[in-house]
This record gives sequence, C-alpha cells and structure tokens, in this order.
Amino acid sequence: MSETVSVSAPDESVRALAPANDPSFDNVWDEIVWRGLVHVSTDKAALRELLAGAPITYYCGFDPTAPSLHLGNLVQLLLLRRLQLAGHKPLGLVGGSTGLIGDPRPTAERTLNTKDTVAEWVGYLRAQVERFLSFEGPSAARMVNNLDWTAPMTAIDFLREIGKHYRVGTMLKKDAVSARLNSEAGISYTEFSYQILQGMDYLELYRQYDCVLQTGGSDQWGNLTSGTDLIHRVEGRSVHAIGTPLITNSDGTKFGKSEGNAIWLDAAMCSPYRMYQFWLSTTDADVLDRLKVFTFLTRAEIEQYAALVESEPFRRAAQKRLALEVTTFVHGLDAANAVVAASEALFGQGDLAALDAATLRSALEELPHAEVAAGATVVQALVDTGLTASLSEARRAIAQGGVSLDGAKVEDEEAVVGGTLPGGVSVLRRGKKTLAGVFVA
Repeated sequence: MSETVSVSAPDESVRALAPANDPSFDNVWDEIVWRGLVHVSTDKAALRELLAGAPITYYCGFDPTAPSLHLGNLVQLLLLRRLQLAGHKPLGLVGGSTGLIGDPRPTAERTLNTKDTVAEWVGYLRAQVERFLSFEGPSAARMVNNLDWTAPMTAIDFLREIGKHYRVGTMLKKDAVSARLNSEAGISYTEFSYQILQGMDYLELYRQYDCVLQTGGSDQWGNLTSGTDLIHRVEGRSVHAIGTPLITNSDGTKFGKSEGNAIWLDAAMCSPYRMYQFWLSTTDADVLDRLKVFTFLTRAEIEQYAALVESEPFRRAAQKRLALEVTTFVHGLDAANAVVAASEALFGQGDLAALDAATLRSALEELPHAEVAAGATVVQALVDTGLTASLSEARRAIAQGGVSLDGAKVEDEEAVVGGTLPGGVSVLRRGKKTLAGVFVA
C-alpha cells in the first residue's frame, strides 16, 4: 500500500529574478566568498585582484558519466554564470576523452561506457551547459571538447610531452588516488592517469585561449592543481583554481537526493514539478545557505528572508522563493509558472482543469498514485492509491464527507473515477491535505 503524504500549498508567488550579480559588492570575488562558493583556492589575494581587473578566460569541465547533469553540477554552472556576469569569458568543457575514463571514485573502479554512449552523452551535456551561459557580447562563452586535442595524440606523444612533467610520488599523494590505494579495490592505471589528462586540458586551454582559472568541486582539488602545476612547469606561468564546497545538509544527510533519487537537470529525468518540490522541502536550517549558493538574490534580499524564517517560519517564504528561482533558472519561467500553478490548484487555490496535461501528470506522480480501469469506483481508487486501507474504510470516509474528486465532494459510494482532467487523470483528496493521483487507463 502506498504511503500517504500531506504537504502544504504555496500561498504566494513572486517573479523570479533575471541573473545578475549583487551591486553591493565591489568585486565578484567578494561576492562568491560571501556566498560560500570558495572552499579552497590558489592565492586568494591574487585571485581577488585578477577578478577585479581586465576580463579573463576561465573554464569548468563536465564529464559525460550520465546522460544529464545534476544538482552538484549546478553549483559550477552558477559560478560560471556569476563570473561571466562580472565580465569574464567562460569556457564550458565537456569531456569527450576524460568521460571515456572517469575520475577515480573513492572506493571502486568505474564501469567504462562505450564510445558511442559517451559521444551521445557529450551532446546532451553540451546542450545543457549552453542553456546556462550567454554566447553573445564581449564575454561570450565558448564550448570545447577535450577529445578534439586528445584523440589525435599518440601514446608516445602523450608520455613524452605531458607525462614527463609528472612525478609519481606527487600523484600518489592526491586524495582521490591515496583513498583508492588504501581500499581493497586498488586503482587501475586508467583512473590513475586521469589527473594527467585533466592537467593537459588546462594546459591546452591556456595555450589556445589564455585561460588562467579553472573551477570545480573541492573533491576535485587534486585534479585542479594538476593543471596549475603543469602550466607552471611547462610555461612558467602561475594560473589559478577555485574549489567549491561540497554541499551537505545541516543534518548530515546527502544533498541533491530526493527519496534516494538524484535531482537531474534534464526535465525527462526529473520533472520541473519534482525539482520545485525538492527545493520547497528545504529545511529552515539550510534555506539561507541555499539562497546564497543557488539564487541571484542580493545580500539585502536574503537578509529579509532570514528575518522571515526567524519571525514567520510557518509561511515558508524563503523556501518558496528558492524553489521558484532555481526551477526558473534550470527549466525556464514558463515551466516554473506551470508548476506553481499546479501546486496551487492541487490545494484548492486554482483550476485543475486549466493545467497542462504534462505538468499535472508529473505533479501527481510525486503523490501516492495508481492506475485504474475506466469505470473504477472512487471507493476502489481510495484503496488502490493507499488513501484508505480497505473498502469499508473508504466507504466510511465518503459517508463522513471527507472525500473529494477533482475538487468536488464525493457523496455517493458508487461514484466513478472519470479521469476528466487534462491527460485523463483525476485527483483524489481525503481530508484537507492528503492527496493522490488516479490515472485512468
């Protein structure tokens, strides 16, 4: 039997912001530090000066180890955008070659995907990254694929031109490598060589585009510094790296998962409604940090939400704004407005029949739901969806006036589920807030 859930409807909506940096900061470096986006970096004073000066070129890499990016990648995409808004020029790298290998996992060797699969995923990720950057104006972004400079290189050339600059002792000290060396699985030469490939990427981008900054997660710090060290040895130039913190929840649970499932940026793998609900469920203890990292709200606006969290936590105003901002940034304003309308309609603040079919269905899939045959009774649907434990309990709930179907009270226990809402679905409600979806076959 499905577990019933009770959730609250949004009681207000605001317009999402267009991406812009906070003008109260004189330097984008100060803003990203305030937002908690710098966990580790090369020389901080030099970086602050660099980002305050003439436009620089910087990059972040995304490996196609899945057909979509996820919330962890969103941190990097937002950082790329913030730096671009400050006038700097981003390179979005999709790892057509590094994706064939994969960076070392903490405990086990990666399963290698086929070349065709990786090539297909490169296309998906490239399209996703492109959605978050601007490709116009003086700070126009570029997309690059490291397979372009890796594929033509022979193994001998790789060892002579790149490998000779690396010391095995230094490579062994990298956290990702040492963790694997101390595990039962050990580490293959394939994954051991990943840091060299990433270092070569930075060198190539430095030579082609004068790229002088790489960003990535702090768990990638060993790979980030692989590139800074290589450029220093080969070109005699000091370049920079920023490692963002790994986002964790205040209670110690893993961020970016909902009921055990990753929150993907592809709408086909994680619907806009599900993403919206994920952010809406953020705890009061985490919501202000999430607003700093994942939205373009200014420091003053976030301080206002901090006051509301303190004085009126029951309104969940900060969570609603967070959900709206991130859903808009990832899926666009139309999709965000559609899921807000669905949330309101499900809780009696809008017209269910006016919703588009796809949004309504994705919303109902997040609730207890069941598929029933045409002509099925409401009594049976209550049991099938888990809103009641038995037919007799379902009849009593109807007799007590506690059941509604598609917004209308059910008074006859012989009533039939019509599936009259867009997409051939119906919404069952027991009590004020306990809902279920019914898909009529």
